[in-house]
Amino acid sequence: MFCNKKLRSLLFFVMTLMLLVAGCSKEATTDKKVEKEEPSSQEERIVKHAAGETAIKGSPIRIVTLYQGANDTAVALGVTPVGIVESWDQQPIYDYLRPDLEGATIVGQELQPNLEEISKLKPDLIIASIYRHEKIYPQLSKIAPTVMDDTVYEWKDTLNLMADALHKQDKAAELLVEWDGRVEDFKSKMGDGLPAKAAITNFRSDHMRVYYNSYAGSILKELGFTGLDRPAGTKGEDWGEKITSKERIPDLDADIIFNFNASKDSDLVEKNYEEWTNHPLWQELDVVKNKQVFQVNEIYWSAGAGYKSANLMLDSLYEIYGLNDK
Repeated sequence: MFCNKKLRSLLFFVMTLMLLVAGCSKEATTDKKVEKEEPSSQEERIVKHAAGETAIKGSPIRIVTLYQGANDTAVALGVTPVGIVESWDQQPIYDYLRPDLEGATIVGQELQPNLEEISKLKPDLIIASIYRHEKIYPQLSKIAPTVMDDTVYEWKDTLNLMADALHKQDKAAELLVEWDGRVEDFKSKMGDGLPAKAAITNFRSDHMRVYYNSYAGSILKELGFTGLDRPAGTKGEDWGEKITSKERIPDLDADIIFNFNASKDSDLVEKNYEEWTNHPLWQELDVVKNKQVFQVNEIYWSAGAGYKSANLMLDSLYEIYGLNDK
């Protein structure tokens, strides 16, 4: 009887030991699997961009953003830059971004970043644009790994570039799924209201601008609108043209006009706007007669140029058309 008890105790001990060994083995295997799935903070990646290729280690934390769309996109991706450029209006930071970016160091203006201030921040990544910063790319690259976007107004390009550089591709994919859902919702609720030809105009103190390729234009196109075609024989930059002659007003006829007046020199801008919109040729436009000219927010429709401002622009379209957002 004593031997049976001893044997049972020995068997119980052996079984317990085997279970412990198996558990430790499983835990070790799990740890190894996690280690394989999570890249080292020092793992080097090559990111392709408008100025070439840049080697980036791990997931950068101390980033500097040198154009408005990059400021916006950083916030959308859940990153707070250590340095940003000053906003065009509502200085130093746009109101809609201020709660997230207040405290970031201002490193100059988008057209003229302060290299010394950028260097002081010891960034591990700089986000710039070849459209704005091509000439200073060599200097920026000496300060920190730098990636360059093609433009400053193609917000999806900015989002994808920054997601690659910051190792946040999953977050970017999540944001795009949310955006695509809103786009489909808007198009569905607009129904037969689309396609509609839309003109985007912007009045300055001494001229009027019309946009053919722009931040807002690309969003409208995705939403199902069509845009104005550049009239034959006219010249201008890729984004559009500056118009000084009121004889060009008939070129603006569309189903709807979205206009934003420049905030700088507001009194002169308002005077110029009144002169143009009171002109007989303006009053003869069908879009004016149909009361389809709408004033929109300059920051949401132009200056912000990022994921968050794109959603604010879409909010305004829901409001203009009297639609309920999902």
